[in-house]
Amino acid sequence: MIHTLSFLHLSLMKIVVASRNPVKIHATQAAFEAAFPQTAMQFEGVSVPSGVSDQPMTEAETFLGASNRTQAAWNQPSELDFAVGIEGGLSEWNGALLAFAWVVIQGKQQMGKGRTASFFLPPKVTALIREGKELGEADDIVFGTQNSKQQQGAVGILTGNRITRTTLYIPAVTMALIPFLQPDYYPAKAK
Repeated sequence: MIHTLSFLHLSLMKIVVASRNPVKIHATQAAFEAAFPQTAMQFEGVSVPSGVSDQPMTEAETFLGASNRTQAAWNQPSELDFAVGIEGGLSEWNGALLAFAWVVIQGKQQMGKGRTASFFLPPKVTALIREGKELGEADDIVFGTQNSKQQQGAVGILTGNRITRTTLYIPAVTMALIPFLQPDYYPAKAK
């Protein structure tokens, strides 16, 4: 049984995404609208620091970036119901690079976390990243694209848009919403 949140009587749920990247905003909007179909919502993207390197290279650094973004958005001066941080990152796996993202959601009395599926990057992209380039920049060089990180991303390029960066993030945002959808199973935490 899905429980409704106590604040849903409010006329508008405000969700702040800790990025101005349209991919992250659209993924958050799609997941929230599916989770709370009867609720009016307002989405806003804000630019906040991740507190980690521009290209996180470990699972822990990527999670920390998502968490830092969420807290920075939550601490914005406006009143909000949720802050959502999404951080894409990489990790080493048997000499190859694995790409994924972490999602952290802060609510008034709860926090949720979710992670995307992972995929391996091609050797040419991996080589450029090891030279110091960010994944989006490396993708643009190898695949001849422009600003792919704010569009389909590496996953979209590699899957022929069967999975885009947006559709990769939606399930992770949904999984991070589980504690809010099932509050009886997840103890509330004070802000």
